[in-house]
Amino acid sequence: MKKIFYSLFLATALLSCKKSDTEDASVISGVTSDAEALALANAVYGPLQTLSSSYSFLVESQTESTISFEGTEDKDGPLVSRFETKPSTWYPIKVFSRLYKSIGAANTAIEKISAADTSKVSKATRTLTIARAKFIRGYDYFNLVQLFGEIPLVLSTSSSDKTRKSIDEVYAQIVKDLTEAKTGLPEVDANKSNPSRGAANTILAKVYLTWGQNPLSQSQIEAIKTSTTDPTHTVDNAKLEKAVAFADSVISKGKYSLLTDYNAIFGSAQENGNEHIFTIHHDGDGVDAQGNHQTHCAFTNKFDLVTDNHIGPADPTLIDRFSDKDTRKKYSYTTQLINPLDLKTYSFAWPVTTSRYGKFIHRAAVGSELTTDDQPNDIDHIDFRYAEVFLIKAEALFFLNRASEALPLVNKLRERAYGSTQYDLSALTKEDLYKEWDLEFTYEQKHWTNLVRWRTLISTVKTVSSFEYFKDKYASETTIAAAFPGVSVNSAFFAKIYKHLHAKYTNVSGKFYRFPIPLGESSEDLGITPQNPGY
Repeated sequence: MKKIFYSLFLATALLSCKKSDTEDASVISGVTSDAEALALANAVYGPLQTLSSSYSFLVESQTESTISFEGTEDKDGPLVSRFETKPSTWYPIKVFSRLYKSIGAANTAIEKISAADTSKVSKATRTLTIARAKFIRGYDYFNLVQLFGEIPLVLSTSSSDKTRKSIDEVYAQIVKDLTEAKTGLPEVDANKSNPSRGAANTILAKVYLTWGQNPLSQSQIEAIKTSTTDPTHTVDNAKLEKAVAFADSVISKGKYSLLTDYNAIFGSAQENGNEHIFTIHHDGDGVDAQGNHQTHCAFTNKFDLVTDNHIGPADPTLIDRFSDKDTRKKYSYTTQLINPLDLKTYSFAWPVTTSRYGKFIHRAAVGSELTTDDQPNDIDHIDFRYAEVFLIKAEALFFLNRASEALPLVNKLRERAYGSTQYDLSALTKEDLYKEWDLEFTYEQKHWTNLVRWRTLISTVKTVSSFEYFKDKYASETTIAAAFPGVSVNSAFFAKIYKHLHAKYTNVSGKFYRFPIPLGESSEDLGITPQNPGY
């Protein structure tokens, strides 16, 4: 049912000037059956399907670890990658707009289903569909507030309020939506693209973890907008205690588990596995609203080694963050693959190219270096998996000065990664905790929000100065040729990496603790003021 109706009820953004002339009439008319109620609830997912790869260009590219070469250097991916993001940059526009479209669809569903004739829509369907809509609305607002700060709360189809609400008001609404949603959802759903209580409790744990580290307000961003020093990190103990409690509620139910093989988490064959908690479903290009290009963008040209990928690792030193004994290394940074068409082994390394993010490359089997002969975009987007619950709880405990309680949670993930307890940590430092997030969730769209939450964005981005390709010998094709005489180097490619790394180092400042309030999808001014500082 979800697949059929994804494209039928895409509500227009409530912040646009008017409703679309082509808006489906059935959204406006009354709900006359369970099937229509389900269709309205399912309409909230369509806009989110278009964002599964777009998040990579925001929360991966605008960090130290990732570069984007999508198009020419004046295009949107490279602009974000070089910390030159503007209100007119496509990726903030797309994310902001589509999240509000999803919210608009949620508002429509809640109102229309609530008003439906009880003789035509069953109580069970009414309860479930309203709960699903509130779950997604709460989750949408959580994404918006993390990326853009204070935002308008649009909670009905009749609202046109463009007033930016305080951070606390937005978080209170998120908690309200997710808490109300829980009562109408099953504890777990075999289809992980369907919201569940387990998913709601997971997101609530992450909400309180984030809210509990006192997100920066508009005035605080104003004070640091040109600063190249990170602001002070502070915590709210009461909210962190709630993060622990919600994480515990997920763990104690025993409905999810860590897969024994880390690399078996990823890929279309692994969808709806026991480690997945909430995903966005994808059937692929031309079938759903947009295929999941998270897989395509990191392996854009497959075995064409000299054509730039849309997105990829920024430096060869990143792979050294992993021990050779760590099984997460192989899929996080892939350096070698076998082409099924010619059975040749291809190396993704100097002097031709860089490693690839490997988690979503389609392989002949789990752990295999042999790929399939296509790269479909039908893989579900993993929003939350069980490993994150362990790190959410560990982080909350750590900042509650209970590091000894956090330690076994981190070691649980390390034991899966190393296959034994031999590499367990004996004590947990802040650096250990941060590194574990990085190792566990490479290219899973967590990095930027982590750095913002910890107040380490600027200092982390500045670490590019220690990268190999930051060195001046990579500044141009001429300097590369002089530094490596007699070596056939893809000089233009590495000179471009040098340019991006230096731009990151030079441009990063306090204003990048959030993205600009963007223009609309037709380049119109949305009338949401004030703009975020520095933009």
